[in-house]
Amino acid sequence: MGEEKDYLVIRRPEISDALRIAVICSEGWRQTVDGTMSESFQRSIISFWYTEDKVAGDIRRGSYSYVAEVNGVVAGVIGGGMTALDTSKVFVFYVDREYRYRGIGKELLAKITEGHRKRGAVCQWVSVQEGNEHGLPFYEARGFVYQRDKKTKTETGEVQISRRYRREL
Repeated sequence: MGEEKDYLVIRRPEISDALRIAVICSEGWRQTVDGTMSESFQRSIISFWYTEDKVAGDIRRGSYSYVAEVNGVVAGVIGGGMTALDTSKVFVFYVDREYRYRGIGKELLAKITEGHRKRGAVCQWVSVQEGNEHGLPFYEARGFVYQRDKKTKTETGEVQISRRYRREL
């Protein structure tokens, strides 16, 4: 017997997805800062951005654009929008570690990019945590080019470095 193929659906998120999205985002975000930011800073970010209630509110506001569902399980999420008449940005983008390297991220990015193009975007931006071993090569392979670093001092006194990438659409 052969392996069964995964059934992938890219769709708009629903309020009932909030807990799963919160888990995917909090775990994914922790992986991007692992070893670079303190545990107290990580907890403060997760408790602000990635609680079920916060995510549910953000779904209602349209902050999360699409989820990827694999065999009925939400496996990834992406959110973004227009930042100028001809410019878009990906604000949030995570795929559950159990579902990576299956083309899910590629499909989510393609779906949001299609919408950005239809709304007039000719370029797209993304910010990636310095040292993010999953995000940096993913974006570079899809034509994003490094532009600059943004350093932010956190409330814990740490410096968070975000790498800004851009691509033409």
